[in-house]
Amino acid sequence: MLRCVSIEDDFPSTAVTLRVAVRDLVPEDLPSCTWSGTATHLRHVERELVRAAAGEVDYLAVCTPAGLPVAIGGIDYRACEGAGTLWQLAVLPALQSCGLGTLLVRAAEQRIRNRGLRRAALAVEEDNPRALSLYERLGYAAYGREADAWDVEGPDGSVRRHETMCVLMRKSL
Repeated sequence: MLRCVSIEDDFPSTAVTLRVAVRDLVPEDLPSCTWSGTATHLRHVERELVRAAAGEVDYLAVCTPAGLPVAIGGIDYRACEGAGTLWQLAVLPALQSCGLGTLLVRAAEQRIRNRGLRRAALAVEEDNPRALSLYERLGYAAYGREADAWDVEGPDGSVRRHETMCVLMRKSL
C-alpha cells in the first residue's frame, strides 16, 4: 500500500492511502506513461517490451487499482554477467517520495532472485542526489563511475545528445 501525506498551508495534513500492485508493463500501458519521458523514450520502452517477451529483460509497472502505471522500470539480464541491471526507473513526479521507488526496486530485486542471480546493478546520474540517496538506503554501494550519453527529444521535436557521468552501484541479494 502507498501512503502519502500532504501538508498545505491552509489545510491540516491529510493522509491518503492507496493500494498498488506490481506487474509486468504491457504495450497497452504506454499511453498512460507519458509522464516518464518523451515520445522517443516511450518508443524505446516499447522496443524493450519486445525484449521482455523474449525473456531478455523484465519491465515492471507499479499500478493503481485502476491499472494505471505510477512507477515503471526495467531489469536487463544481459547487460552485466551474473547480475540483473536495473534501468529506466521512473516514478510519477506527483507521487515521488511516497515509497513507490522503493517498492519498484524491491520487486525488481525479487525478479532477479527468481532468475537465480544474486546481484543487482545500476547506474545513476551523479546529478540525481534523490535517486542516489534512495539506492544507498536500499543497500546499493558505489563501485565506480562511467560516462553515459543518449539522445533527448526537445518539445519542438529537435534531438540533442545528453552526456552525463553516472555512479555505478551494486548490491548482493
